[in-house]
Amino acid sequence: MSNHIVWHQTIISKGDRQSIKGHKSCVLWFTGLSGSGKSTLANAVELKLFELKKHSYILDGDNIRYGLNKGLTFSKEDRFENIRRIGEVAKLFVDSGQIVVTAFISPFREEREKVRNLFEDGEFIEVFVDCPLDECEKRDPKGLYQKARSGEIREFTGIDSPYEEPLNPEITIQTKDCTIDRATEIIINYLKEKQII
Repeated sequence: MSNHIVWHQTIISKGDRQSIKGHKSCVLWFTGLSGSGKSTLANAVELKLFELKKHSYILDGDNIRYGLNKGLTFSKEDRFENIRRIGEVAKLFVDSGQIVVTAFISPFREEREKVRNLFEDGEFIEVFVDCPLDECEKRDPKGLYQKARSGEIREFTGIDSPYEEPLNPEITIQTKDCTIDRATEIIINYLKEKQII
C-alpha cells in the first residue's frame, strides 16, 4: 500500500448508523459446498430480516463475480483474492450499520480467518451450511458437479480442490435434515440472543 494513503475518518460513526436503524450490524458468513443450500438459506434469512424491518443486504458468490470480481479465475490465488475483496466490502456494509448476509463456498479456513480478523468481536458470524458431498451432487442445481466429474471444470471444490470445514463456527446448519424455515429460525434466534436484533 502506498505511504501516501491515509484512512479518512468520517463524522458519523458505525454506532450512530446502528442507532438510527435500531439494531447492531454484523456479517452472517455462510460457507459450505456448492449445492449445500447457502444461497437459498441466505435469501430466506434476508426475507425474515426484511419482515422484521431490519436493514440487510446479500452478497452472493455468483452475483459478485458478475461485477466486482469479474476478472478473477477459480485458481487458489484468485479464490483468496475473491474472498479478500468480499471481506472488505462486507466490512464497509457492517460499518454502514447493516446486517450483511453472504453466500460463498470460501473453502479455505485461512481465508475465512483473515476475513474474521477484519471485524470487531461478535460481528463475524460464521454459518457452516453442512451438507454431505453426495447430497450436494444429487441436488447439483447448476450442473457443476457433473461438469467437474467429466473434467470440464477444473479445481472444483469437493472434487479436485479441498473444502476445509470450519472448526468452530458460530452456527452449523445441516441442510440435509433441516428445513429452510427451521434453519432460518435458528439463525434469527441467534441474532436475538446476541442482541444484534
